[in-house]
Amino acid sequence: MSAIVWAFLGDTRRFPSSAQAVRHTGLDVTVYSSDAKRTPGHLSHQGPPMLRWALFEAGHQGSRLSSPDHQYYADVAARIDANRAALSVARKLTRCSHHILRRLGDRAYAPVPATGR
Repeated sequence: MSAIVWAFLGDTRRFPSSAQAVRHTGLDVTVYSSDAKRTPGHLSHQGPPMLRWALFEAGHQGSRLSSPDHQYYADVAARIDANRAALSVARKLTRCSHHILRRLGDRAYAPVPATGR
């Protein structure tokens, strides 16, 4: 999962905020409003489908008791449902990935030194 996130998010310094990184993944909720009528929000589905899939699958891992995001997942799942909880965790993982890659800067893309095997 981390290789997919790293490959598809790329250099996160191009995103001014983590919300823009979430928007890039297509996991953001869009709302169409015209006059006084509003449709319920749905995922924008913009961005790489493989990235969205990997983050959603990683979000489902929040249901495990050993997951650091388990309490967050359980709270959202109790309020709404398991799929929405996985989406919420996926958005949280995207924000965390954005901040980690941004903090690493150029070191995130430096070649790994070869081992002498």
